[in-house]
Amino acid sequence: MSTDFLSTLADDDLQLRAATAGNRAFSALRQAIVQLQLRPGSPLSEVEVARQLGVSRQPVREAFIKLAEVGLVEIRPQRGTFVKLISLAEVENARFLREAIEIAIVHQAARQATPADVQKLRSIVAEQAALDEADNLNFLRLDEAFHQTIAGLANREHAWRVLENLRAQMDRVRFLSLPDATPLDVIVDQHRRIVDAIEAGDASLADEAMRVHLHEVLNAVPKLAKQFPDLFCS
Repeated sequence: MSTDFLSTLADDDLQLRAATAGNRAFSALRQAIVQLQLRPGSPLSEVEVARQLGVSRQPVREAFIKLAEVGLVEIRPQRGTFVKLISLAEVENARFLREAIEIAIVHQAARQATPADVQKLRSIVAEQAALDEADNLNFLRLDEAFHQTIAGLANREHAWRVLENLRAQMDRVRFLSLPDATPLDVIVDQHRRIVDAIEAGDASLADEAMRVHLHEVLNAVPKLAKQFPDLFCS
């Protein structure tokens, strides 16, 4: 790591600044890995990360362990710590589990959403639609806000937190896929269909719309694995 983008990430994020040193290191590294600033296969230096974040080596060591637990890094004894390649099997497993949880969430949301809830979702989708095609960071930020808002209006915030580790596996693929492998207008249209089903109070239609949406990542994976073979493993 030759640049100080980890410290920039931490400085720009109020939540990171308020977190403990270990959580700050974990969050900054997770964000850098998901956004592919730390590429799959890259070595991670405990000393360099500590220098960039202005912390001691102990919280960085703790962050490495936590990142290994969520499947983003691999700690090899006597060899070092490396960003894990994107596992096709792990992406599929994460999508399978996320689909089960999010379909249950959207099913409940369709049964109890208020007009104000629907308007909040439509506002998020409208923001996404208005973004520049190259603004992947804000597009994915709004995508996360969309799904988190659905969880909130269904009173399933805890279920959303459970999804955090699963999202780590899928988010690298989602970031890599935009906008070429997965056109942004396709995702925006899928979000609109989910909101339409929620507004109609049609739980079955909401289930199907969410299922189609979460399968989109699988459509992108074969193209990405072929385009970036050095980033993927089976």
